[in-house]
Amino acid sequence: MISIKHLSWAMIASAVVLIWALAAGLHFGAETRRHFADLTESWTLYSSEAEQTGDWISAIRGHLGYGGIIHNFKNYVIRQDPGYRDEVLRQLERFDGVVAAYRASEPSEAEQAALGDIVDTVARYRDNLAIADRGAAANWPAERTDGLVRVDDARAIAGLATLETVWRDARRQGTARLIDAVRRGETLTITGFVAMFLLVVAAAVLSTLIFVLARNVRRSVARLAEELAARARVERSEKLLAEVVEQSPATILITDTGGVIRYVNRRFEQASGWPREEVIGQTPKFLESGDTPRDDYREIWRLLRNGDRWQGLFRNLRRDGSSFWVDTVILPLRGTDGVIHSYVGVGEDITDRREARDQVARAQKLEAVGLLAGGIAHDFNNILTTIVGSAHLAAEEAAPGSEQAQDIAQISIAARRAKALVRQLLGFARRETSKSEPIKLDGAIGEAADLLRAAIAPTIVIETPDDAPICVLADQTHLHQILINLGTNAAEAIGERPGCVRFSVERLTDPPADLPGRPDGWVQLCVDDDGPGIPEVERQRVFDAFYTTKPLGKGSGLGLAVVQGLVQDMGGLVRIGTSPDGGARFCVLLPAAAATAGQRAVPKAGVPPHGHGRLLLVDDRTEIAATFRRVLERLGYRVDAFTAPEIALKAFREKPDRVDLVISDVVMPGMSGTELVTEMRKLRPDLPVVLWTGFKRAALDLPGPVPAVLSKPVDPLDLARAVHEALLPARRP
Repeated sequence: MISIKHLSWAMIASAVVLIWALAAGLHFGAETRRHFADLTESWTLYSSEAEQTGDWISAIRGHLGYGGIIHNFKNYVIRQDPGYRDEVLRQLERFDGVVAAYRASEPSEAEQAALGDIVDTVARYRDNLAIADRGAAANWPAERTDGLVRVDDARAIAGLATLETVWRDARRQGTARLIDAVRRGETLTITGFVAMFLLVVAAAVLSTLIFVLARNVRRSVARLAEELAARARVERSEKLLAEVVEQSPATILITDTGGVIRYVNRRFEQASGWPREEVIGQTPKFLESGDTPRDDYREIWRLLRNGDRWQGLFRNLRRDGSSFWVDTVILPLRGTDGVIHSYVGVGEDITDRREARDQVARAQKLEAVGLLAGGIAHDFNNILTTIVGSAHLAAEEAAPGSEQAQDIAQISIAARRAKALVRQLLGFARRETSKSEPIKLDGAIGEAADLLRAAIAPTIVIETPDDAPICVLADQTHLHQILINLGTNAAEAIGERPGCVRFSVERLTDPPADLPGRPDGWVQLCVDDDGPGIPEVERQRVFDAFYTTKPLGKGSGLGLAVVQGLVQDMGGLVRIGTSPDGGARFCVLLPAAAATAGQRAVPKAGVPPHGHGRLLLVDDRTEIAATFRRVLERLGYRVDAFTAPEIALKAFREKPDRVDLVISDVVMPGMSGTELVTEMRKLRPDLPVVLWTGFKRAALDLPGPVPAVLSKPVDPLDLARAVHEALLPARRP
């Protein structure tokens, strides 16, 4: 039986337990309430304040970006449209309001400093508005006004980046604080539930309420934890996707539906040379090279707006002005609602493949041109042979110094230039063989200078080295062609104004590493002019066949290509530089040759040697046969001319001993010149022969003495010398 005393103690104990339970309940309830307040505050800071700060930063970025204060200010400077000025003033007012609101939120010192940099930059634009007004009022050129009001935006851009960094850090701190509050709430709830369950047995209603409250809290915490976990998964997925896009080997460019660039990846920066901070906010027009017609762009936009994709090739411009080819696919991006919100362009840089294909096509084109050059050379040389011979005959009849003599001299000069052009074509087509021998450079340069002085404007001075006893190992004809081409190129670069073309020669003591060592060393031949020079962007193409920067009709584009080919055939190389006078310098490096008794210089012009004897001349071209019959007759010879080799052979067979020398073309219809000579030498094995041809000079398989072979167009002086030398053995006792 329980005594009163025990009951009293029980009642006291129960009261104490109830009071303790109530106190504990009040304590845990207060702690729970305070925890939820912290949770609410953390969430508010995370969602509300961060959003407000983000809105301010976005507003500031908009005022600084495309369509903002700076953009409209520059448009006002360039276009001087008052509408842009009014827009700048309105945006400055809105910018001041945003900055004031931001500063009123008591930002951190870093944010205040960043805002200060941005405000200072905007203030400079605000101050420069007066200068722009003066420029607009005075109608200054846009370049002048732009030079006076140009502002360095680097501090503002860095300040904006600082604001975004501080904002992201604040969001991360808010997230961490929120997660920490959730974890503490979960721990507190479990502790309170266990304590209430063990200590407050008598307070059933209170326990029930606490249990229900704890259950609801746990559910809320679980839902919040699931939401945070889902957000973390989304962030990881977005980070992974961003890394894939950023490190993609394809160029990726994303624009909004208006064509304004919103994103470019790293590969785009590498391929185009444009950093993303300079292209975001612009349209892709800066990539256009002009190859794609405007109608094609309109078709692309039509397809994209209809929700279709487009695929094709673009030749885009790099930042440095060069171009690159991109195989591109452009397609629209749709949101969850099916509405197009962006366009993405994915491209593959195929420049290397394109250049390889172009090189193959270029090689095929050059091969076709070579075949064409070789095909027309024969007929063209025949025409030039007639012109050269007729000019020689006319020059002998014209009075020295008369207008007729001057006109004939111009015909001869034009014929020699045409002859050089044919040699260029044949050299380009590699239809002529070369024979290297020691040649004195001073004689070669002197001969080239004489020809150039007669062909270029009299206002241009040609300087040659005073004493250049240096020999090179080269083909005589090809060396002459190199000198003429480089000299002509230099004179044409000077134009009609006074100028100077300088030839210089030096023996290299330290040859370039890309040339092999030689016992006799190397010689450098330079041709300088004081023309405008060659821009660096064009130096890579000057040796391309048919590439020329001269006006239509002023150049074939073959001269330098032929020079490079001939020099390479001789084992040397060509370099481009700048002359001391600022013009162009072409330096040819040729193998040196030891000075020997057999060294040759380019032959000088002179009086053709006269002679006597009966000659038989055969050429299928009537005009050539008639012209050179007259040339040879004036030199004292008796000439029987034929245009059909069969008839000439018949006449020779009737009286073979009457003919002292045979002159024949090599390529003729019905019977070639070699066949004709072979038949004639069956009757006269020692018969002297002179051949000429419009094709390449090659070794001839003929019985008897080796004939002299002249290249068309035949110079009368060369023909006279060849005939004279061929008849010398017959005249000796």
